[in-house]
Amino acid sequence: MADEEGHVLSGMNSYRQSHNLPALTKQDKADCLADEIADELENQPCPSGGITPAPASQFAQYPKLLDKCDIDINTTAEGVILPVCVHNRVATLVLTNYTQSRHAGYLNNSKYTGAGIGTEKDWTVVVLTTNTVAGSFTSGVTSLVNSSVFGMSTIHYYLMFVLLGLFLAS
Repeated sequence: MADEEGHVLSGMNSYRQSHNLPALTKQDKADCLADEIADELENQPCPSGGITPAPASQFAQYPKLLDKCDIDINTTAEGVILPVCVHNRVATLVLTNYTQSRHAGYLNNSKYTGAGIGTEKDWTVVVLTTNTVAGSFTSGVTSLVNSSVFGMSTIHYYLMFVLLGLFLAS
């Protein structure tokens, strides 16, 4: 399946190149999430038209999937999940569903710089990422800080460190 996913990414990048947009780079954590979502969709019937809207809330297991892929939820806000269902996953039809549908608007947007692709049965799932903190699909210090020790949120930690820095500097 990795070869098939590579062909989808290659086709999307050819499409983007024809629109003078930079190529999407493979993003491992987005790849993991796309695989996990494709696994969840595996036994779902194809909707008419093959395209389904996919807000994160559609996936009941979304927080668990992020955890499984070691992704901090705070780094997913600007990303987008684009599932497509094509019987027998015919490659040309899969690409057509991404480039000739409402999904094309995302592929035409230069803010998306990375992609992860997952496939299962008739489903292909593309997760587009940005190069910003809010759309990078990464993990790191934020996830440790966001664990709400003593009920403190990320902004509280940030303010605490700023105030501590000011105190130490004086």
